[in-house]
Amino acid sequence: MTKTALTLVVIGALNWLLVGLFEWDLVTALLGGDVHRESSGLSRIVYTLVGLAGLYCIGLLFRDDVKAG
Repeated sequence: MTKTALTLVVIGALNWLLVGLFEWDLVTALLGGDVHRESSGLSRIVYTLVGLAGLYCIGLLFRDDVKAG
């Protein structure tokens, strides 16, 4: 269950990375809708930081000794 949840978090973070860098929403592109978002500069920075955190978390998926905290 933990790895499934972490996988979903990483996918969401990577989507926000794409929104932050390119103003393009992958999830919306796959599921239908308007893929281009107009975002403020500050929100794009936050989206990018969340995406980078998701990239970092990819490594946690392959660790067996992950502990909370």
